[in-house]
Amino acid sequence: MKPNRFLSYEWDAIAGIVTAMVAIALHLLHVVDEHIVLPIVLALMALLFLNFMRHKQSNEHTADQVEQTQEMVAKIKASLATPEVILIGPRQLRAANEQFARNMRGEAILFNVCLSMYRTQPLFNALLRPAIENPQVTSIRFVLDENQQGLWQTEILPKIAACNDAGKVHEPRWCALSKSSSFILADTQADGEAEALLSFWGEPFMAQSTERNIPRYIFHIQAHSELLSHLVELDRNCRVLA
Repeated sequence: MKPNRFLSYEWDAIAGIVTAMVAIALHLLHVVDEHIVLPIVLALMALLFLNFMRHKQSNEHTADQVEQTQEMVAKIKASLATPEVILIGPRQLRAANEQFARNMRGEAILFNVCLSMYRTQPLFNALLRPAIENPQVTSIRFVLDENQQGLWQTEILPKIAACNDAGKVHEPRWCALSKSSSFILADTQADGEAEALLSFWGEPFMAQSTERNIPRYIFHIQAHSELLSHLVELDRNCRVLA
Protein backbone atom coordinates (compact mmCIF):
# COMPACT_ATOMS: atom_id res chain seq x y z
CA MET A 1 0.00 0.00 0.00
CA LYS A 2 1.32 3.44 -0.91
CA PRO A 3 2.06 5.76 2.06
CA ASN A 4 0.15 8.68 0.55
CA ARG A 5 -2.94 6.55 0.13
CA PHE A 6 -2.56 5.20 3.66
CA LEU A 7 -2.38 8.71 5.12
CA SER A 8 -5.38 9.86 3.10
CA TYR A 9 -7.80 7.68 5.05
CA GLU A 10 -10.10 9.42 7.56
CA TRP A 11 -8.69 7.64 10.58
CA ASP A 12 -10.67 9.70 13.12
CA ALA A 13 -13.96 8.69 11.49
CA ILE A 14 -12.82 5.07 11.15
CA ALA A 15 -11.81 4.93 14.81
CA GLY A 16 -15.16 6.39 15.90
CA ILE A 17 -17.13 3.89 13.85
CA VAL A 18 -15.08 0.95 15.13
CA THR A 19 -15.54 2.15 18.72
CA ALA A 20 -19.31 2.42 18.23
CA MET A 21 -19.52 -1.05 16.69
CA VAL A 22 -17.52 -2.55 19.60
CA ALA A 23 -19.74 -0.79 22.12
CA ILE A 24 -22.92 -2.05 20.41
CA ALA A 25 -21.50 -5.58 20.24
CA LEU A 26 -20.63 -5.51 23.95
CA HIS A 27 -24.12 -4.22 24.71
CA LEU A 28 -25.69 -7.09 22.74
CA LEU A 29 -23.51 -9.51 24.70
CA HIS A 30 -24.75 -7.85 27.91
CA VAL A 31 -21.23 -6.87 28.85
CA VAL A 32 -22.10 -3.15 29.03
CA ASP A 33 -25.48 -1.47 29.39
CA GLU A 34 -27.09 1.34 27.41
CA HIS A 35 -25.85 4.03 29.81
CA ILE A 36 -22.35 3.40 28.46
CA VAL A 37 -23.31 2.86 24.81
CA LEU A 38 -25.38 6.07 24.50
CA PRO A 39 -22.51 8.52 25.23
CA ILE A 40 -20.32 6.65 22.79
CA VAL A 41 -22.95 6.96 20.04
CA LEU A 42 -23.45 10.67 20.76
CA ALA A 43 -19.70 11.24 20.69
CA LEU A 44 -19.51 9.45 17.34
CA MET A 45 -22.27 11.64 15.90
CA ALA A 46 -20.42 14.76 17.04
CA LEU A 47 -17.20 13.46 15.53
CA LEU A 48 -18.88 12.76 12.19
CA PHE A 49 -20.48 16.20 12.22
CA LEU A 50 -17.11 17.89 12.80
CA ASN A 51 -15.58 15.80 10.01
CA PHE A 52 -18.40 16.85 7.68
CA MET A 53 -17.89 20.54 8.51
CA ARG A 54 -14.17 20.26 7.85
CA HIS A 55 -14.75 18.74 4.42
CA LYS A 56 -17.39 21.34 3.64
CA GLN A 57 -14.92 24.14 4.25
CA SER A 58 -12.32 22.35 2.13
CA ASN A 59 -14.82 21.89 -0.72
CA GLU A 60 -15.81 25.56 -0.57
CA HIS A 61 -12.14 26.55 -0.77
CA THR A 62 -11.64 24.24 -3.76
CA ALA A 63 -14.73 25.69 -5.47
CA ASP A 64 -13.37 29.21 -4.99
CA GLN A 65 -10.04 28.19 -6.53
CA VAL A 66 -11.80 26.59 -9.51
CA GLU A 67 -13.88 29.74 -10.05
CA GLN A 68 -10.78 31.95 -9.90
CA THR A 69 -9.01 29.69 -12.40
CA GLN A 70 -11.97 29.85 -14.78
CA GLU A 71 -11.97 33.64 -14.57
CA MET A 72 -8.25 33.77 -15.34
CA VAL A 73 -8.68 31.45 -18.35
CA ALA A 74 -11.56 33.59 -19.64
CA LYS A 75 -9.40 36.75 -19.35
CA ILE A 76 -6.52 35.04 -21.19
CA LYS A 77 -8.83 33.93 -24.02
CA ALA A 78 -10.30 37.44 -24.28
CA SER A 79 -6.81 38.94 -24.54
CA LEU A 80 -5.76 36.62 -27.39
CA ALA A 81 -6.43 38.19 -30.79
CA THR A 82 -8.00 35.95 -33.43
CA PRO A 83 -5.57 35.65 -36.36
CA GLU A 84 -6.57 37.42 -39.55
CA VAL A 85 -4.53 35.11 -41.79
CA ILE A 86 -3.79 31.40 -41.38
CA LEU A 87 -0.95 29.77 -43.32
CA ILE A 88 -1.84 26.37 -44.76
CA GLY A 89 0.97 24.03 -45.74
CA PRO A 90 1.18 21.15 -48.24
CA ARG A 91 -0.21 18.48 -45.91
CA GLN A 92 -3.42 20.39 -45.20
CA LEU A 93 -3.76 21.99 -48.62
CA ARG A 94 -6.28 19.66 -50.23
CA ALA A 95 -8.41 19.34 -47.10
CA ALA A 96 -8.49 23.12 -46.70
CA ASN A 97 -9.57 23.61 -50.32
CA GLU A 98 -12.30 21.00 -50.04
CA GLN A 99 -13.57 22.46 -46.77
CA PHE A 100 -13.60 25.97 -48.23
CA ALA A 101 -15.52 24.75 -51.29
CA ARG A 102 -18.13 23.05 -49.09
CA ASN A 103 -18.63 26.21 -47.02
CA MET A 104 -18.95 28.62 -49.97
CA ARG A 105 -22.27 30.25 -50.77
CA GLY A 106 -23.52 32.91 -53.13
CA GLU A 107 -21.09 34.15 -55.79
CA ALA A 108 -17.56 32.75 -55.86
CA ILE A 109 -14.74 34.64 -57.56
CA LEU A 110 -11.60 32.83 -58.75
CA PHE A 111 -9.07 35.54 -59.49
CA ASN A 112 -5.91 34.86 -61.49
CA VAL A 113 -5.88 31.16 -60.60
CA CYS A 114 -3.54 28.88 -62.52
CA LEU A 115 -5.77 26.68 -64.67
CA SER A 116 -3.05 24.06 -65.08
CA MET A 117 -3.70 22.85 -61.54
CA TYR A 118 -7.17 21.71 -62.71
CA ARG A 119 -5.74 19.95 -65.75
CA THR A 120 -5.81 16.39 -64.41
CA GLN A 121 -9.18 14.89 -63.57
CA PRO A 122 -8.29 13.91 -59.96
CA LEU A 123 -7.16 17.45 -59.10
CA PHE A 124 -10.16 18.94 -60.89
CA ASN A 125 -12.46 16.67 -58.89
CA ALA A 126 -10.75 17.60 -55.64
CA LEU A 127 -10.29 21.35 -56.13
CA LEU A 128 -12.96 22.70 -58.47
CA ARG A 129 -15.82 20.22 -58.81
CA PRO A 130 -16.91 20.58 -55.13
CA ALA A 131 -17.45 24.32 -55.65
CA ILE A 132 -19.40 23.80 -58.89
CA GLU A 133 -21.66 21.14 -57.38
CA ASN A 134 -22.13 22.97 -54.07
CA PRO A 135 -25.87 23.86 -54.03
CA GLN A 136 -25.17 26.92 -51.86
CA VAL A 137 -23.03 28.48 -54.60
CA THR A 138 -25.16 30.44 -57.08
CA SER A 139 -22.47 31.53 -59.56
CA ILE A 140 -18.75 31.09 -60.21
CA ARG A 141 -16.83 33.83 -61.98
CA PHE A 142 -13.24 33.47 -63.18
CA VAL A 143 -10.96 36.45 -63.69
CA LEU A 144 -8.08 35.10 -65.76
CA ASP A 145 -5.06 36.20 -67.69
CA GLU A 146 -5.54 36.25 -71.46
CA ASN A 147 -2.70 33.75 -71.92
CA GLN A 148 -4.84 31.00 -70.37
CA GLN A 149 -7.63 31.12 -72.97
CA GLY A 150 -6.35 28.11 -74.89
CA LEU A 151 -6.06 25.97 -71.76
CA TRP A 152 -9.56 27.01 -70.72
CA GLN A 153 -11.11 25.90 -74.01
CA THR A 154 -9.27 22.61 -74.44
CA GLU A 155 -8.79 21.31 -70.89
CA ILE A 156 -11.02 23.03 -68.32
CA LEU A 157 -14.29 23.82 -70.08
CA PRO A 158 -15.02 20.18 -71.07
CA LYS A 159 -14.51 19.07 -67.46
CA ILE A 160 -16.83 21.81 -66.21
CA ALA A 161 -19.49 20.80 -68.73
CA ALA A 162 -19.50 17.28 -67.27
CA CYS A 163 -20.37 18.58 -63.77
CA ASN A 164 -23.79 19.00 -62.25
CA ASP A 165 -24.87 22.68 -62.22
CA ALA A 166 -22.22 23.54 -64.81
CA GLY A 167 -24.40 26.45 -65.92
CA LYS A 168 -23.48 28.47 -62.84
CA VAL A 169 -19.91 28.84 -64.20
CA HIS A 170 -19.73 32.02 -66.28
CA GLU A 171 -17.42 32.76 -69.18
CA PRO A 172 -14.16 34.07 -67.68
CA ARG A 173 -13.37 37.76 -67.68
CA TRP A 174 -10.14 37.92 -69.66
CA CYS A 175 -7.63 40.54 -68.57
CA ALA A 176 -3.95 41.27 -68.90
CA LEU A 177 -2.95 40.29 -65.38
CA SER A 178 0.57 41.12 -64.32
CA LYS A 179 -0.14 40.55 -60.63
CA SER A 180 1.44 37.52 -58.96
CA SER A 181 -1.37 37.08 -56.45
CA SER A 182 -4.20 34.60 -56.88
CA PHE A 183 -7.27 34.09 -54.72
CA ILE A 184 -10.67 32.46 -54.32
CA LEU A 185 -13.19 34.79 -52.71
CA ALA A 186 -16.69 33.83 -51.50
CA ASP A 187 -19.13 34.16 -48.66
CA THR A 188 -18.62 31.31 -46.22
CA GLN A 189 -20.85 32.33 -43.31
CA ALA A 190 -24.62 32.32 -42.97
CA ASP A 191 -24.55 36.06 -42.21
CA GLY A 192 -22.86 36.80 -45.54
CA GLU A 193 -19.29 37.35 -44.33
CA ALA A 194 -16.66 36.60 -46.96
CA GLU A 195 -13.38 34.72 -46.66
CA ALA A 196 -10.64 33.97 -49.16
CA LEU A 197 -7.89 31.54 -50.04
CA LEU A 198 -4.88 33.56 -51.18
CA SER A 199 -1.84 32.17 -52.98
CA PHE A 200 1.06 33.51 -55.03
CA TRP A 201 2.59 32.41 -58.30
CA GLY A 202 6.16 31.13 -58.20
CA GLU A 203 8.39 29.59 -55.58
CA PRO A 204 8.13 28.91 -52.72
CA PHE A 205 4.34 29.30 -52.71
CA MET A 206 3.71 27.35 -55.90
CA ALA A 207 5.47 24.24 -57.18
CA GLN A 208 6.22 24.69 -60.87
CA SER A 209 6.74 21.99 -63.46
CA THR A 210 6.50 21.66 -67.22
CA GLU A 211 2.98 20.22 -66.97
CA ARG A 212 1.28 22.29 -64.28
CA ASN A 213 1.67 24.66 -61.37
CA ILE A 214 0.40 23.46 -58.01
CA PRO A 215 0.01 25.70 -54.96
CA ARG A 216 2.26 24.61 -52.12
CA TYR A 217 1.28 27.18 -49.51
CA ILE A 218 -1.92 29.20 -49.31
CA PHE A 219 -3.26 31.76 -46.88
CA HIS A 220 -6.76 31.46 -45.43
CA ILE A 221 -7.95 35.06 -45.07
CA GLN A 222 -10.46 35.28 -42.23
CA ALA A 223 -13.71 37.24 -42.40
CA HIS A 224 -12.49 40.00 -40.05
CA SER A 225 -9.25 40.63 -41.97
CA GLU A 226 -8.70 44.04 -43.55
CA LEU A 227 -6.98 42.27 -46.44
CA LEU A 228 -10.34 41.20 -47.86
CA SER A 229 -11.19 44.75 -48.92
CA HIS A 230 -7.98 44.89 -50.99
CA LEU A 231 -8.87 41.62 -52.74
CA VAL A 232 -12.33 42.95 -53.54
CA GLU A 233 -10.70 46.08 -54.93
CA LEU A 234 -8.45 44.01 -57.22
CA ASP A 235 -11.49 42.27 -58.68
CA ARG A 236 -13.37 45.57 -59.05
CA ASN A 237 -10.49 47.18 -60.91
CA CYS A 238 -10.36 44.31 -63.40
CA ARG A 239 -14.09 44.70 -64.03
CA VAL A 240 -13.60 48.36 -64.85
CA LEU A 241 -10.69 47.67 -67.21
CA ALA A 242 -12.30 44.68 -68.92
